[in-house]
Amino acid sequence: MTALDATLTWAQLRDIKCAELESAADGWGSASNRADAGRDRIEKQMLAGLRENQHGAAADAAVGRLRRLGRNLQYVYTECGLVRTALNSLAHDLRVQQTALRRALDEAESLKYTVHPDGSVTYPAGGASVVEGAPLPPGGTARVTSDPGLYPPSGLVGPNPHAAKAQDIAHRIAKAVGTAVEIDWRFARVLRRLKAEEGLKVPDRTWTDAAGDAAAVREAARGYLKSRIPRDASPAARREWWEHLTDEQREEYLAVYPDQIGNLDGIPSLIRDAANRDNLQLLIGKLEGRSDETSGVRLAGLREIQRQLNEGGQPPMYLLGIGDEGNGRAIVSFGNPDTARNVAAYVPGLNTSLDKDFATGDVKRARDTARAAMKYDHSSASMVWLGYDAPQFPDGLSSFAVAGDDRAVKGGGAFNQFMAGLAATNAHDDPHMTAIGHSYGSRTVGAATQQGGGIPGVDDIVLVGSPGVGVDRAEDLGVGKNHVFVGAAENDIVTKVPSHRQAAAGLYAVPGGPLASYLFGDAADQGDDDLWFGKDPASEAFGARRFPVAPGPRPVGLGGLSIDAHSGYFDVDPERDAVSADSIALIAAGKADKVKVEEGR
Repeated sequence: MTALDATLTWAQLRDIKCAELESAADGWGSASNRADAGRDRIEKQMLAGLRENQHGAAADAAVGRLRRLGRNLQYVYTECGLVRTALNSLAHDLRVQQTALRRALDEAESLKYTVHPDGSVTYPAGGASVVEGAPLPPGGTARVTSDPGLYPPSGLVGPNPHAAKAQDIAHRIAKAVGTAVEIDWRFARVLRRLKAEEGLKVPDRTWTDAAGDAAAVREAARGYLKSRIPRDASPAARREWWEHLTDEQREEYLAVYPDQIGNLDGIPSLIRDAANRDNLQLLIGKLEGRSDETSGVRLAGLREIQRQLNEGGQPPMYLLGIGDEGNGRAIVSFGNPDTARNVAAYVPGLNTSLDKDFATGDVKRARDTARAAMKYDHSSASMVWLGYDAPQFPDGLSSFAVAGDDRAVKGGGAFNQFMAGLAATNAHDDPHMTAIGHSYGSRTVGAATQQGGGIPGVDDIVLVGSPGVGVDRAEDLGVGKNHVFVGAAENDIVTKVPSHRQAAAGLYAVPGGPLASYLFGDAADQGDDDLWFGKDPASEAFGARRFPVAPGPRPVGLGGLSIDAHSGYFDVDPERDAVSADSIALIAAGKADKVKVEEGR
C-alpha cells in the first residue's frame, strides 16, 4: 500500500495523539480491575464465609448466585482487559510508524525539501555539470510510483544527489502511512468483535467467544507484549523481569496472556494460580466449541479441576500450570510452594494424560501427600506435575519398547526448569524440596537429574513403581545415595520388567513385549537386577534406601492380568497398607530420618 492509496494521510498520522488511545485504555483497565476485585472478594471472602457458617437450601442457593456473579465478573475482567490491551497495542504500533514518519519529515526539512500532501517530495537543483558552462542537474519531485531524477536526461548533465535522498524519504513516508493503515484495520477488526451479549448471564457459548477474542487480541498485539516475555531466560531471570514490571504491565500480561504467564517457570505461584484460573475458563470455552473425542476427554479433566478449585477446602489448591497441548498439561499444588518450608513435586507416569482420571486420581495423590506431610510439618506443600507427554498404552500391558527414553529426556528438561522456578520463588533461604517419580515418571525424574548439574533445589528423591531411572547407582542422581528412597511392591510387574537383553529372546516370541516376557517367557531371568531403563532402583546394587510397601494384588488371578499393585503407593486408606504413603509423606516433610527401611532385592 502507498500513501496515495491510503485513506490516512501523512499529516493525519503525524498528528495522531497516541496518548489519548492510552488514556482510553486506562479507563478500560480500571473497569477490568474493579471486576477482578469484585470477583476476588466473592471467591475469597463471601463464598468462604457462607461455606463455613451457613448450611441448607437457602445457603446453597446463595452460593450458586454468588458463583454466577463471580463468573460474570470474570468475563467482564477478561473482555475489558482485552480492550485495554488492544488499545495500548494500537497506540504502541501507531507510535512506531509515527516516529518513522517524523524522522523522514525532519530529514526532508533539514535538506530544504518540500513534502506535499500526497507524500511526494520536491528537491532542488544540485550536483555538478559534466561540461563546463552547462546547467546544474535540475530539481524534481520524487514519488513512490516513479524514480524521476535518478538518471540524467543527457550526457551533459550529471546526476542530482538530491534525487536519491528525496526518493528514499518518499518511500519511508509511504511505508509509514501504509503500515499505519494496516495496523488501523487490524485493530478495528479486533475491537469490533469485543462485545458482550445482552442480559446478565454469561452462558458457556460466551466463553467460547471469549477464547476467540483472546486469541485475536494476542495475534494483533504480538509485537506489543508477547515478544517481551523472556521465554529463553532462566527462571531466576524471569522472576526478576516480573518484579520490575509496572502494575499496569502485569495487569495486561495477565489479561491477555494468562496461558504464557501461568506456565512460565520463575513467576510467583500466586500469580501463576490467578493466570491459570483465568486460562482454565478460556480453555474450557475453547474446547466446548469442538466435537472431537480428544477435546471431550480434555474438557472432562478441565471441568473436574475447575470443580475442585471452586469447592475450596484445605489445604488450599493452587493451579500452577494448565494447557491442552500434547496429552494435556496440569500442575496442581496443595499448599503454597512459595511460602512452604517443604515442597514436594510428584511426576506421574504410564497412561497419564489430562482427563477426569488424572483430575480425580493423580490430583488426589498430591492432596493426600500434602495432608499427610502437614501432620509432620505444617509448612509443607505437595503437587502433581503433568508437564510432559507420558507414554499412552491403553491396555496397560503393552511393550515399554515403544516408550523409549525420548519422552523422559524431554520431560526431564521441563521438570528441571520447573523445579528451578520453585527454587527461585520460594521465600526460604534453603527450602527442603523433594522430587517424586512414579512409574515412567521415575525415568523422567532420573533424566532431570542428568541435566545441568542435577535438579535445582532438590534434596531428596523418591522413586516408586519404577522400571529404572536411566542410571545404575543411587549416587548418580545428584543428591547422595542416602537421600534416594525407593518403594517397590512385590507384585508390581513394572518394577520387574526385564531388561532389553533379557527380553530380546522373548520379545517376538511372546505377544505383549517385555512385560509379557516377564510374566510368561522363559528368556527372562527374574533374579537379575537389570530393568528396562537400567538397574533396578530397589536392588541392593543400586544403593538407595528402600522403604516397605504392601505386596499388592497378584498380577495374575481369576480376573485375568492385573497391574493394580502398580497403583497403591500413595494409598492412604487405613484398611489397606498405608506404610508407603506415610513414608512418602515423612520424606516430603523433611523427616526422612524417621522412615523405616528394608533390605534391597
